[in-house]
Amino acid sequence: MTTTTTRKRTGEVPAPRAGSNDGRERTGGRGALAAGEGATGSEKRGAGSEKRGTGSEKRRAAGRPRRYQLDTSIRRMTTAERAARGRALRVEVPRASHAGFEPAAGRPDPVQLLIEQSAGRLPDLVPIRYGRMLASPFSYYRGAALPMARDLAGTPVSGLAVQACGDAHLGNFGLFGTAERRLIFDINDFDETQPGPWEWDVKRLAASLEIAARENGLGKARRAATVAAAVRRYRLAMRDFAGQTNLAVFYSSADIDEVNRRLSRRLSSRQRARLDKGVTKARGRDSMQALSKLTRIVDGRPQIVADPPLVIPLSSLLPADVDTTGLESGLIGIIDSYKRTLPADRRYLLDQYQSQVADVARKVVGVGSVGTRCWIMLMLGRDESDPLFLQMKEAGPSVLSEFAGPCRYANQGQRVVEGQRLMQAASDIFLGWHRMNPAPDGAVRDFYVRQLRDWKLSMDTAIMDPQGLSDYGEVCGWTLARAHARSGDRIAIAAYLGASDAFDRAIAAFAASYADQNERDYAALDEAAKSGRVLAQRGV
Repeated sequence: MTTTTTRKRTGEVPAPRAGSNDGRERTGGRGALAAGEGATGSEKRGAGSEKRGTGSEKRRAAGRPRRYQLDTSIRRMTTAERAARGRALRVEVPRASHAGFEPAAGRPDPVQLLIEQSAGRLPDLVPIRYGRMLASPFSYYRGAALPMARDLAGTPVSGLAVQACGDAHLGNFGLFGTAERRLIFDINDFDETQPGPWEWDVKRLAASLEIAARENGLGKARRAATVAAAVRRYRLAMRDFAGQTNLAVFYSSADIDEVNRRLSRRLSSRQRARLDKGVTKARGRDSMQALSKLTRIVDGRPQIVADPPLVIPLSSLLPADVDTTGLESGLIGIIDSYKRTLPADRRYLLDQYQSQVADVARKVVGVGSVGTRCWIMLMLGRDESDPLFLQMKEAGPSVLSEFAGPCRYANQGQRVVEGQRLMQAASDIFLGWHRMNPAPDGAVRDFYVRQLRDWKLSMDTAIMDPQGLSDYGEVCGWTLARAHARSGDRIAIAAYLGASDAFDRAIAAFAASYADQNERDYAALDEAAKSGRVLAQRGV
C-alpha cells in the first residue's frame, strides 16, 4: 500500500548494547549488537541453532530496566551488516521464545496498578473508567495498558528499538483525513508512545485480536489462524519495507481506496456495503458535524450543550457568581502558547479563528484515559458556519517509561506529538502541545491539542464476521509494520523475522496465553467492583 505524503524526516534505531553506559542499556547475556559493531562475530554466532539462546533470553527478560532511544547510527552500516545483525539475534532471542505467557512470580495485582494509575485523575470520572472497562474483557484490555506493559517488560525482546505506539490494540486503528483531504487508515492513539521494543506493539495487537475473536465466538483454531495471519502480514510488510529506500518508506500510507482494492475480492457484498457506509460516515465527521451534535444556539451564538457527566460546559463547572472574563483571557493565552508548536502556515490559519472563542467544555473520552483532563474548545472563524473544534487532552508519562526508559522530552504533550508525527503517515494539521503551569488545581500539567473530529472513525470489531475480523487484523498488521519501519532498523527486524512462520506461530501462542490472563484480570476488576474496593459506574 503506497501513496504519497509530505514528510521526509527519518530516524533509525541502533540496538542497545548490554552493559553500556551510553543510555541504551540492555540486560543479561551478550545482548544485541550495537550499531557500530562489525558483522563478522554476528555471522559466526548466527550459524548455530536458535535454541542455544534460550537461557540468555530468560536472563535478559528478568534483569534491570532497559532504556531505548532512537538514533541514526545504523547509516554507518551496510545493508548486509544490518541483515546479519538481525539474523544473529535469532540465536540470542529465538523466535520460538516469544510463544506463551507465564505471569512473573510476585506479579503486581492489576487492580492495584489501576488504582494507583487513577491517583491524580478527576475523582468524579474514575468510576466511569472502571465501568467502561467492565463492559467486556476486550473493553478491560483497552484500559489495561499499564498492567500489560509491566507484563511485557518480562518477555523476550531482540533489543531492536522503534518508536512504539505503546497501546497498539485493534481499537486504536482507524480512518482519518489528511490535509490533502485523503481518507487514510492508520494508528490513531499515541498517548503511550515512546521508543521501545517493536515486539511489545506486535504482542499487544495480537492479544487484542485474540480477545476480540473470542468475544465474536470464533473457535480456537480459527482464532489462532486469525492472529497468525495478522502477524504474518506484519512480517511480510516489514520485509517489503526492508527492500525500499528511506524516502519510499516515509511516503507509504494506506488510503481508503487502496484498502478497498486490497480487500475487494475478499469481501462479501454485505461487507463492502458496510465499509462504504463507514467511509461515508467518516467523511461527515468534522467540525460542522460536531457543531450540530454538540451545540445549540443561545442568544444567536452556538453554545456547547451539557450532557453530564460526559460533556460539561465550563460555565456549568463554575459557581454562578464567578466572573468568567479572566478565564476567557486565560484560554486565549493557552492558544497563544500552543500555536507556537505549530508550523507557520498552521499558525496563520489558527489566527483566523482566534478572535472568537465561543465555548469550552470538559469531555470524557476513551476507556483507559477516562479521568484525565480533556477539554474541547469551540472557535468560530468567518461566522457561525465556520467552526473549529479543538480537543486539549492531558498527557502524562507513558506506561512504557518505567520499563523502556524515561522520555527525552520534558513536556509529555510534546512526547505524544513527536511520536505521532514519526509513526503516522500524516497527522492532524493542528497537532501541537501546551503546558499549564500552573493548572487550575495548582499542578503542572501537560496537554496535546488536535482537532476534535476530522473524518475520524474507528472500526467496530464486535460486528465483524470471522473473515472480516481476519482481514482487518491483516490491515492493522501492515499498518503497524509501516509505522515501525519509519523509525527502526527495518532491515534487521525483517532479517530477524525471516521467511518462515516461526514468529507468527509463536505470537499466536502468546496471544492465546495472554488472553487467558486478561480474562483473569477482568474477573479481578469485576470482583473489586462487586466488593466495593473500586466504584464502577457502568453504562456511561
